[in-house]
Amino acid sequence: MKFIKIILVALVFIVNLTIAQPSWAGKDFTKGADYAEVTQELNQLLSVKGNPEQAGYTLEQFQARLSQLQSQKYVIETATKRAQCHNETGRTLGIYANKPKKSPTQLYYLAAGQITDDDWDCDGIYLPAGSQVILTPNGQAQQLTEPIAVKFVDGTQSIARTNPATGAIELNIAPAKVFKAGEGNWLLPTLSQADIDAQVPSPQIID
Repeated sequence: MKFIKIILVALVFIVNLTIAQPSWAGKDFTKGADYAEVTQELNQLLSVKGNPEQAGYTLEQFQARLSQLQSQKYVIETATKRAQCHNETGRTLGIYANKPKKSPTQLYYLAAGQITDDDWDCDGIYLPAGSQVILTPNGQAQQLTEPIAVKFVDGTQSIARTNPATGAIELNIAPAKVFKAGEGNWLLPTLSQADIDAQVPSPQIID
């Protein structure tokens, strides 16, 4: 009887290995919508590389956009876990997140010093009107006159921090897209930073 139990346990283990993807296996984000969008735009740009004006860009803008897309493609291809947002701003941060296949992307609140759980996709960040922001590494600070949402591609490990000299919120990586109210399908409420600071952080998204 003991021998039969051992055989049954072994069979169950083998079936689990065969059918279920091991939890330690790398994730493949190249089958997602983000990868399809990035590669499509990248191919379109490369097709007019000799004449960037056809795509509505100056040569400098063309090269910058091409570099951004190549970077996004690399992030998606090499990512081993879902997109996460790191809040190093010292204040509560509004973030857009969803639990894949279980919930739509919506606005949550991430406390200072927290990182989103890698069971969730942190798709982007909400930045309220009045914020001083630097949206690209080595970029210039700008003051927002209206709220925006910045979107990141699958697998991005985004970090938002506050510049100690200027007080501007800096992003470690350029967003894939920037939405204003009425653009995209994310809800952009009219919130001030004080409103966000008053929100109770969302515990379910915390790592």
